[in-house]
Amino acid sequence: EILELECDILIPAAMENQIHDGNARNINAKVVVEAANDPTTAEADKILSERGIYLLPDIMVNAGGVTVSYFEWVQNQTNQQWDLEQVNSRLQKRMYTVMDVVFSRWQKFVVGEAQSSDENLAAEEGEKPSFRSIALSIAIERVASATLMRGIWP
Repeated sequence: EILELECDILIPAAMENQIHDGNARNINAKVVVEAANDPTTAEADKILSERGIYLLPDIMVNAGGVTVSYFEWVQNQTNQQWDLEQVNSRLQKRMYTVMDVVFSRWQKFVVGEAQSSDENLAAEEGEKPSFRSIALSIAIERVASATLMRGIWP
């Protein structure tokens, strides 16, 4: 019931599949921010989109822990120790950059400036892709680019 309360921003942060096809039609938020891993099912994602509820996906919003784990690995590999301010500063920069890049590409669809290579993200003419689709497409582009640059074997 708490997920269905009227609010501006809903942040499911506990467990997966909290928002599903059984309750997605009753969500009364303007924005859903996925702080948990996979809290929204694919069916619910579609329902929320159809209802005009924006969803910021876990792969963007919930990436802080994985990013800081990477920072720990870098510190271990280089025999460094960063103070908390340095870690937080680096994390903030990365998270802001990700949000800016995804929002910027999404916004191109809103104002009609999407490049022809992006057109396949929109299922129908005039339909805008979700933030999740944009984030995934950028991730795939980055992996493809790194693979082409480095080759299959690092």
